[in-house]
Amino acid sequence: MTKTSSRTKAADADGNDLSYEQALDELERLVAAMEGQQLPLDQLLHSYKRGAELLALCRGRLQAVEQQVKLLDGAELKAWEGPES
Repeated sequence: MTKTSSRTKAADADGNDLSYEQALDELERLVAAMEGQQLPLDQLLHSYKRGAELLALCRGRLQAVEQQVKLLDGAELKAWEGPES
């Protein structure tokens, strides 16, 4: 097993090391697998639990960003100029 796959498995088990985008991507793959295949009951239950964890992680990250935006909204914001070319 490589170090990369060890870190990936640790992040998968914990979920806190995943970015929002990684968690959302994994959640989308889980849903597709659950919808598109005849999974054994144990695997289906495991996938459902993992999906619930990922959903909670995504919701938590979105709520955190929403709170930050609310705080910033009260202050004077300068116009976003976009990425520099």
